[in-house]
Amino acid sequence: MTMNLEVPKKFLPLVGQAHQVAEEIFRPVSRKYDQEEHAYPRELDMLAALLDGMNDGSDMGGGAGAGGVRRQENSNGEIRNGSNMSTALGVAELCWGDVGLLLTMPRQGLGNSAIASVANDEQLERFRGKWAAMAITEPEAGSDSAAIRTTAVLDRETGEYVLNGEKIYVTSGERADLVVVWATLDRSLGRAAIKSFVVERSNPGMILDRLEHKLGIRASDTAAFRLENCRVKPENLLGSPEVDVKRGFAGVMQTFDNTRPLVAAMAVGLTRACLEQTKELLAEAGVEVDYDKPAQSQPAAAAEYLSMEADYEAARLLTLEATWMADNSKPNSLQASYAKAKAGRTCVDVAMRCVRLAGSRGYGEELLLEKWARDGKILDIFEGTQQIQLLIIARQLLGKTSAELR
Repeated sequence: MTMNLEVPKKFLPLVGQAHQVAEEIFRPVSRKYDQEEHAYPRELDMLAALLDGMNDGSDMGGGAGAGGVRRQENSNGEIRNGSNMSTALGVAELCWGDVGLLLTMPRQGLGNSAIASVANDEQLERFRGKWAAMAITEPEAGSDSAAIRTTAVLDRETGEYVLNGEKIYVTSGERADLVVVWATLDRSLGRAAIKSFVVERSNPGMILDRLEHKLGIRASDTAAFRLENCRVKPENLLGSPEVDVKRGFAGVMQTFDNTRPLVAAMAVGLTRACLEQTKELLAEAGVEVDYDKPAQSQPAAAAEYLSMEADYEAARLLTLEATWMADNSKPNSLQASYAKAKAGRTCVDVAMRCVRLAGSRGYGEELLLEKWARDGKILDIFEGTQQIQLLIIARQLLGKTSAELR
């Protein structure tokens, strides 16, 4: 199979619609909800309903939101550009508008991606139309997901699982209808016993502790929960209830193979926003970027811009590659980490360099550059930090296990 990483023609209408939303809805209220942290953006309710319609009407099963990713078998061998790529392209355009607003859009959370990635058909139907957050991180388990301490004990009398533990940094945790919680069936069995449970936000055993005050993405609420004898129906377990020591926790980790390219797409969109704004400011200052001249023969600001743009293109292409592989039923764990590592680091680096190039205008609130620099940092952290992505890449390239290379 060969890849053509130009934007497929059939996705151009979707990309155009997503860009229109970013430009006409997200950008005008971006600063407002950055300053009014924890205020719910009511403008998104009608937009979410529109996006649901776009996704339902798509013949690819995907759309502009995070709930569209799902890996399907490609048995006929035809090359396919499907829901993973279309979703990433839509997400990138929306994040050109505002990352925090995308993250707080109803029914478009990373929990929705987790459900779309691994749920069975009955669960997909039952959770359709629900907004799902994702709860993985704990006070003692950040980058090392296998160190999760939240427990899920089967009550054999009722058949329910009883969850106990603590979860932090849950994006959209207060506003979502559902929370996908990672918990272990038996800590002595290590990562193989970690499973995903879909918990109703109204469950009395899921107690909201606090909402975090953050550096960026302030339009999005980030919650901390306690799980105290939280009872979950067995049919809300995603994947098999059996503990397969040989397979490890590949089932729950499969979620990351779909969501990491989405976070990379978020970073790609935000990076492009920074570059476009900076190019306009350079032009106002009389600095033109000439693509026909070597960088070293141009003004220093133009040369730096070309360097940033090259990193952006690399991140964009790696992201499209990871989504294309998912659409064509190819293992993409390595490529997902490539994309996440490159796009996350590029976003942070480019945003800060753009602030510097813009001088006092970049540092002030007249423009959105300083906000984008703050928003960009999370894209290098959640869904696996920069350092963890590099560790995953090194293990796969060197053929080492997690025990051999830590």
